[in-house]
Amino acid sequence: MLSAPVDRKVPSDSTDLLAAGSSTRAVTGASSASPSSYSSSPEDTQAPRYTERAFENVYFPPGGEEPPPEFTPYEAEFFISGKEIVSHDPHLNEDGEALYRFLLSQSAARPEYMIHARGTHTEHKTRTVYGRDSNGNVTSSTETYSETVTDFDFYTDLTPQIVYGPVHWSLPDAEPAYRGEMYMQVDSNELVVHDPEDALPSGRRESTKDEEKVARERKKLRKAHGLPPWVASGPESWFQQSDTPQCPVVLQSSKTLRQWADEYCASDKLLKEFTYTKIVYGWNIVNMHDAITAAIRSVYSHKIDVSFDMSHHKIRVRPDNRLSRTLSNKWLKVLLWVLLIYPFLWLFKRFSSHGGGRWEVCGGAYALKTWQIQPLDSQGPPPYVNDGRWQQTPNGWAYLIGEREGEWFQRWEGRIRAAVRDRIQSRTPLDVLPAPEAMMLDGYRPSYVGPPLIGY
Repeated sequence: MLSAPVDRKVPSDSTDLLAAGSSTRAVTGASSASPSSYSSSPEDTQAPRYTERAFENVYFPPGGEEPPPEFTPYEAEFFISGKEIVSHDPHLNEDGEALYRFLLSQSAARPEYMIHARGTHTEHKTRTVYGRDSNGNVTSSTETYSETVTDFDFYTDLTPQIVYGPVHWSLPDAEPAYRGEMYMQVDSNELVVHDPEDALPSGRRESTKDEEKVARERKKLRKAHGLPPWVASGPESWFQQSDTPQCPVVLQSSKTLRQWADEYCASDKLLKEFTYTKIVYGWNIVNMHDAITAAIRSVYSHKIDVSFDMSHHKIRVRPDNRLSRTLSNKWLKVLLWVLLIYPFLWLFKRFSSHGGGRWEVCGGAYALKTWQIQPLDSQGPPPYVNDGRWQQTPNGWAYLIGEREGEWFQRWEGRIRAAVRDRIQSRTPLDVLPAPEAMMLDGYRPSYVGPPLIGY
């Protein structure tokens, strides 16, 4: 059983983790009288130290949260289930501070991010089938069948390309999400239903199908273009090039991450679940997919599948009871399906007030590339240098940290083609280390080596 440090006690002078450069809306709502309340510091009003960009002149600050004060460590129980981290630790279901710190501890580990390339073709074959007729005589017949043959199946690890993170984010109140029920809700006073019978006192209500559809489209566009979760609400604003770069709010919910943890712990539902989602951003995934597919197509003519796979990117906290633990075991879950018990459990989870509830409103973002604002007295790029890694901003010069997707592809294009030609089939990621003999050549250009990683 694995464990991670989480803290048990809450000092009276604890301070919340605030988004750098975020608006006061992410800070208000916390009262200094409660253990989950936090106060801002003079640094909160200063400009963020780092700026992030997805398109030209569109900047996104990392924001997120500052480290909390030291607490007595608590070793929380958790395990790996498939590609997810799952915990049924009882203390994480009772103490919001412990849950909050468990999420911070687990978010320090970057998610595994892989490119999976696979090529297959179909072969049509014939075979002779022997049998006996009604008289016992041996008969034979020829039948045709199809067989899928795998030509190559390999992975390329993008995890080392992550240069910054995590940036703790939360969804805006008007974004449809799971906020304690088994259906999506919005939690915004601007969207309160005017019918008193349908509206909740907090302004929380079930989201409409149209709202959920728009949210799915935004999420799909963000993933395709490598944008973080806190980008502007409308896709059309992502491509505006003339506007002055603005610092958006990273923690967009009116509740802090700690307050969401408190709400989860206060629930008495038997099958509740809190999910923290890790997201990798910074590269245009659609363009990367097309470039990799084209490189493979140049040496291979059959079916190609290219996907960007992530693992250890979801942290799920569930109650410490026998029913919840049973449903976390996939084999026991299959058995419940076979015995026709699971459908009744699903009905209880979906419709009972003490059944299930999901919280999926926050997570961590990890950048494959990011812009670092240089000191005001920085001289900027060296003379005659125009490699696209320097950008003049209202806050001074910005330098691009991390490898751009084009630079990465230029290094890996030949290796990917070679893996296809060699019909490599392995779960061990490819490497692209240059030969020692090549490094001895005068004028050989090694791979890009940038400044050291930004500290977490």
